[in-house]
Amino acid sequence: MSKNIRSTLLDYNNCLVNLSNSILKRFGARTTAGTLPLADKYLKWEYQNVVLLILDGMGTSIVERHLENNGFFRSHMVGTLDSVYPPTTVAATTSILSGLYPNEHGWLGWDIYYPQINKNVTVFLNTEQPKEKENAVPSVTDPHGKKRWAKDSLEEASPAAKYNVGFRYTPYKNIVEIIKESGGSAYAAMPFMPPYPQSADAVLNHVEKICHEPGRKFIYAYWNEPDSTMHKRGTGSLETHRIVTELEKMAEKTVSGLSDTLFLITADHGHIDSNNFCLLDYPEIMHCLVRQPSFDPRTLNLFVKDEFKETFPKIFNKYFGDSFVLMTKDEALSEKLFGMGNDRDGLKDMIGDYIALAISDKSIFNTHFEAQEMPGVHAGLTEAEIKIPFIVIEKK
Repeated sequence: MSKNIRSTLLDYNNCLVNLSNSILKRFGARTTAGTLPLADKYLKWEYQNVVLLILDGMGTSIVERHLENNGFFRSHMVGTLDSVYPPTTVAATTSILSGLYPNEHGWLGWDIYYPQINKNVTVFLNTEQPKEKENAVPSVTDPHGKKRWAKDSLEEASPAAKYNVGFRYTPYKNIVEIIKESGGSAYAAMPFMPPYPQSADAVLNHVEKICHEPGRKFIYAYWNEPDSTMHKRGTGSLETHRIVTELEKMAEKTVSGLSDTLFLITADHGHIDSNNFCLLDYPEIMHCLVRQPSFDPRTLNLFVKDEFKETFPKIFNKYFGDSFVLMTKDEALSEKLFGMGNDRDGLKDMIGDYIALAISDKSIFNTHFEAQEMPGVHAGLTEAEIKIPFIVIEKK
């Protein structure tokens, strides 16, 4: 592979980690990486409220595709940032919440191999990674007479452990806790933390309520759209357009009722439309593997049997060499693919012998059902997945 392919597409000095550290610095908390000059420019002013809203998957290409130049978001877009690698929700939101690069926090993808329990774990759900049933076949006929895969082609999801695997083996402290421990005030408005708002309206209403309370404070807000819709419908669908335009309107309405507030809006990553493949259809590759790959369908960690370690690149590249860059574990770590910080203890054991990075629209899923059901994807090494908008609204 070409040297430093990551650095040609992803700038770890102009990314979500730097934005998070700018906020930590603004509130007098410890920082672990450089700050973001573009954010520092606005954070130097003593606003009563600093709000960071993350709209999942709303990369720069999505904003430009669906929103008007003179609309609320694009007219307040002051620049672009990069996500982290992989540009996927688990890795990126954890970087925002912790101020750490993925190689430091260890939350590397939707599914992660934990050597401590020898399992691939879907970390946000704390379940074992989905697997296809042996001898499963497409069992549903669509209105056009085409056979399709049903969800019951997958094995039933099992808890990964009786404890939360991610937080036991890859613990981190989030930005709200860090700011509070440093003597500041900080809050969260997201579906997974109290009071558990379960809609975009509820998230933004909670943000507005906190902003009207006295005192200087930071508010971290997150909503899972347009990512959720794009996974199911693609980036250019009417449903995606409706969601993105509605989010813009809701954010504008919320901000209109605020004062003395710095409102920052960005995404965790971008999104693309995908040409999906299932790894089970490539027995020559499967025969080389110790276990099912994890991370994401556009960044796969590949644990290879000893007898195939040398020949595996040739076998993999025969099928996917035009669409993926294959890196060894040592190359990925030396080129700082997962970040500029110090590698977390045990990271090397989590990332496999090889890592496949998507550089086209092709994605490799572990099951036919998932490949069938997910036309929109992210986590690869393309500009559309990496570039995210930086939207700034100052309310005096």
